[in-house]
Amino acid sequence: MQCFAERGLHFTVTQLSELVDELAARLGAAGVRPSERVAIYKTDNFDIVLLACAAARIGAVPALLSPALDGEVVAKLLDRIGRPWLITDGDTLDGELREVPVADITRAVLLSAGASRPDAISLSSHTGAPRRQPVRQRPRDPMVITHSSGTTGLPKLAVHCPEGFWHRQAPQKLIAWPIRGREKAALSMTLVHARFYMALEMFLNRGNSMVVAVDPDPAKIGPLLVRTRPGFLETHPNTFVDWEVLADAPGAPLSSVRFFNAAFDAIHPRTISRMLNASRRSRPLFFRFYGQSEIGPVSGYWYTRRSAPNAVGQCVGFKLFGFISMRIVGPDGRRRRAGQPGHIEVRGPSEILTYLGEEERYAREVHDGWWRMGDMGYLDRWGRLYLRDREVDQIESMKSTLETEDLLMSRLDELREVVIVAGVRGQPVPVVATTGEQPLDEERWQQATRDLPTMAPVVQCRHEQLPYTATRKVRRRELTRLLREGGIADNQAQ
Repeated sequence: MQCFAERGLHFTVTQLSELVDELAARLGAAGVRPSERVAIYKTDNFDIVLLACAAARIGAVPALLSPALDGEVVAKLLDRIGRPWLITDGDTLDGELREVPVADITRAVLLSAGASRPDAISLSSHTGAPRRQPVRQRPRDPMVITHSSGTTGLPKLAVHCPEGFWHRQAPQKLIAWPIRGREKAALSMTLVHARFYMALEMFLNRGNSMVVAVDPDPAKIGPLLVRTRPGFLETHPNTFVDWEVLADAPGAPLSSVRFFNAAFDAIHPRTISRMLNASRRSRPLFFRFYGQSEIGPVSGYWYTRRSAPNAVGQCVGFKLFGFISMRIVGPDGRRRRAGQPGHIEVRGPSEILTYLGEEERYAREVHDGWWRMGDMGYLDRWGRLYLRDREVDQIESMKSTLETEDLLMSRLDELREVVIVAGVRGQPVPVVATTGEQPLDEERWQQATRDLPTMAPVVQCRHEQLPYTATRKVRRRELTRLLREGGIADNQAQ
């Protein structure tokens, strides 16, 4: 960690609590007061979590901005937050923020580590400041600000409150009850997403030891899992895809895992099977949850080794009964019957307060008290939810790009990623990246797509060229733009 680099990497809960208390004292000494907004945008590191908790401890409202965002986007978000305090570091100031007029759009800049400089004050200069009593917020007060993934444009700023967080936590605590204190939990996900803080509280409160990994690179994650041998493992769905190579890696990194968990989005059935088959535990389970920053988890499902081969990628399970209400409606707002696709709408006490600076936009997505998630889908007769596509990503000639992508992933083991977006004339354009960047076999591609809707010629690119969000979702609109402007090199054409 940058803030306390000398402390090492192993901590007890009490030690982490003391670090948060120390950082809260430093923030207070620097002038941060209750209800003030504190933007955190810095090098990806676990001290993001400590700084967020410290700001909340003194009653301030942390606004968590992903290190994956570029400086131009951050400048717009800082302006929308409204001249917040900014916690960052020297590398970020000299890097992504070097062209940003930080002094004009923030109250002041605080460095998480290192010496003070003319344009920023280091928190370390307030080391040893008097400790402060924690400030308790009211249930509906703003508590933390996170942002959406930005798959459809500039990220939206979601304002959370304590009441909403409590209602999100309740079903997750029930689900985690069987592994309370019994399994070591390993998390590798963005530190600026609300889900990370749910998981952190859930496992620490249940007495589970934890491993937190910032870098999801399989070459680094594999040895870490071998050393720590967790029984619970959670990451983003697309990161699990990258981790398929760990199934046969030296030391059997996944062998100790009994519970896999993927939140945020749909996941390919091929990946579920590979994870479960790599475990050497008896009866391992793979949990998948579907949700959104604005409302939290809304549905879930689980798979065994036996059921995984028959998994349907678009099925994201049953609604969280007792916590979430769900319906499918048509363009006219009327409820659809089982099997009929439409807009997915949900209702529950875990909803955010608003979009900061875009209150009208937030209000447009609420229909008679129901939150419209922006995804299309349907409920089967058993009440299971099936996703189609994001409303803005639909392609007229294809029933579901997600369904087609899952089929291709299951038929072509060499695919690391496949994304289908609309071309200039609205035709489906498949963009693929292969494991090891190997050339795609044209004959195998033709065989795999023989019974699928007609698509444009496949575009193969390097995996690093694909634009991802902080939660490893492909930014489809950005990918479409890159294709149209020639920003994606076709490896097949080279």
